[in-house]
Amino acid sequence: MTAKSTARLLRGTPSTLARLARRLRAGDLVAVPTETVYGLAANALDARACRKIFTAKGRPANDPLIVHIHALAQLSQVAEINAAALKLAKKFWPGPLTLVLPKKPIVPSLVSAGLPSVAVRMPSHPLFRRLLKLTGLPLAAPSANRFGYVSPTTAEHVRAGLGNKIKSILDGGPCTIGLESTIVDLRDPRHPRLLRPGVITRAQLERTLGVRVLAAPSAAKAKTGAQLAPGLLARHYSPRTPVTLHAKLSRAAAQRSPAGEAWVFLAQPRVVAGKNIFWLDANGDLPGVARRLFATMRRVDALRFTRIHVELARGKGLADAINDRLRRASAV
Repeated sequence: MTAKSTARLLRGTPSTLARLARRLRAGDLVAVPTETVYGLAANALDARACRKIFTAKGRPANDPLIVHIHALAQLSQVAEINAAALKLAKKFWPGPLTLVLPKKPIVPSLVSAGLPSVAVRMPSHPLFRRLLKLTGLPLAAPSANRFGYVSPTTAEHVRAGLGNKIKSILDGGPCTIGLESTIVDLRDPRHPRLLRPGVITRAQLERTLGVRVLAAPSAAKAKTGAQLAPGLLARHYSPRTPVTLHAKLSRAAAQRSPAGEAWVFLAQPRVVAGKNIFWLDANGDLPGVARRLFATMRRVDALRFTRIHVELARGKGLADAINDRLRRASAV
C-alpha cells in the first residue's frame, strides 16, 4: 500500500517563493517546475542536501545531476568555460540546453558521479528562474520522480510519485516542452558531442558552433559505471507496463490485438473506437507529441494494461528526442 502524500502544492506567490528559497538555502528539497519536466531541487554546492535527492528518488550514485543557474555569470562559479560553451549559452539560454564542462572544485563529486565534469543549464520557466534568483545559489534538479520511471510534467505527477518523500511542490502548471533538455558534451570544444537529444536539435547546435557535432549514443550502446550526464542509461523513462515500439501503427492491428493491450498513436486515428486507443497529438505534430508523451504514458500505465504499443516518431530533430525516450522506456 502506497504511503499517503504529505507534500503540499504551492502557488508561486512572492511570500511562498521567499520561503522556499530559505528552505533551499537551509538544505531542504523543493520540487520545481521547468519548461522541460518537473525537477527535484537542492543546493548544488551542498553534498548533504544533494544526497537527499538521491535518497528521495532512489537514484544510483553513478547517475549525475544537472546544475541549474539563473545568470550566465554563475557558470564560471561551477565550470571551466570555453568559447564554444559561451556561443551556445548566448544562443539558447535561458532554455532547454545542458552543457557538460570541466567542473570547478566547489561542485561536490556526488553531483558529478565522481567525474571531473559537470552538467549545467539555465532554465527558462519564470517561476523557477525567480526561485533561483531568490535562493542565490546554483540548484541541482533532476526529474522529480522515482528513479527510472516516466518523468513528471505536472505538479500532480510529482505528488503521485514523491508525495511521501518531500514536503513542498512549487506548482507552475504543465510543462510546455515535456521532454528533458538537450545535453551536449563540450569538454573538448573542438569535438562537441550530443549526449541526449532534445528540442534543441543537433542541426541547430552545428549551425551555432560552425563545426560537426557527433551524434548521440543509442540506448542500446549505453555504458555501465559513472555516467557523463543523466538520461544515458539503457533503461529509463519507463512505465511499469511493458512497452513495444512500432514504426507505424494501424487501427486494424489494434483491433486484432489481445484484450487488455493499449495502443498509443502519434495522431488521432480517423475512426476512434475502444478504450484501449490513445493518441499523443490530434494532428501528430511533434511539439504536441513531445509535450504530451510522458503524461499519456503515465495515464495509460495507470490503467493496468498488459502491454503498451507505441508508434515511433518519423523524421529527424525532435523526432530523435521522442524516439530516444521511447527506446529507453521500452528497454528490458
